[in-house]
Amino acid sequence: MKAVEFHLPQDADKSFIVFREAGDFFPAPWHYHAHYEFVLVNKSTGRRMVGDHIGYFGEQDLVFMGSLLPHVWVNDPIYLSRQSKQKADATVIHFTNNFLGEGFMNIPEIERFKKVLKISERGMVIKGATRKKINQLMNKMHEMNGLQRLSALFSIFDIMSGNAEYDLLASPTFMQNFHYESSHRFQKINEFILQNFNKDISLPQIASVASMGVTAFCGFFKEQYRMTFVEYLTTVRIGHACKLLSENDYNIIEVAYECGYNSLANFNRQFKRVKNMTPSDYRRTLDISY
Repeated sequence: MKAVEFHLPQDADKSFIVFREAGDFFPAPWHYHAHYEFVLVNKSTGRRMVGDHIGYFGEQDLVFMGSLLPHVWVNDPIYLSRQSKQKADATVIHFTNNFLGEGFMNIPEIERFKKVLKISERGMVIKGATRKKINQLMNKMHEMNGLQRLSALFSIFDIMSGNAEYDLLASPTFMQNFHYESSHRFQKINEFILQNFNKDISLPQIASVASMGVTAFCGFFKEQYRMTFVEYLTTVRIGHACKLLSENDYNIIEVAYECGYNSLANFNRQFKRVKNMTPSDYRRTLDISY
């Protein structure tokens, strides 16, 4: 079974990712990515494969995995057949090694946690009181503002750096034998999007950057990014809009134009679809927070 490389979209106004995975079942295939990852299962049962380890998961199951470690959560048949009375539900945190800057992992305060990151290369199922403390924090992070969310993540780091209770999952030799493929194609696509997101980008244009036909590119992009190219481009644009709105130097029409929208109505519509509020409401929320 070949693992799929995932590239995870992130809002420009956030340094790490927290999201709720909820639906009939967990849809991700056997995959890996550059992010470290916490996965807390709130609802659902099934089997998880982490590296060469296969184990059972149930409610409150918590796993921490290192960068590039392949994994998949497969729900029990009652979920896959959509016959379960409850939805599958998980809280997930993703962060990179340099999510707070290139020098972050070199500060003395993080030294103990760096040892945990090294251990996480094999995957760790968290147990006991450690799991209970982290689960409580993770399920509150959805409702927190930016600084509160960052503080909660640091609290999780601190808990993990203490006498954390855990079992290791993948065998010691798994990552030595696992050969992941990271294509320069991803880098070319991302660089082009970040340099041109404020302009019109057609599917034939972005497909040519990847040296692919449009149909092949659309399938490739959806498999790797878990969303369509248009959805991803919208996420990048709205993330940049949030950054501009927080700076207070632009009015909303200027923000729309700077993010590639020639229609204010379309900008407002897309912003509300992504953020569940209008640009004006978002700016007012920032003012209240400050």
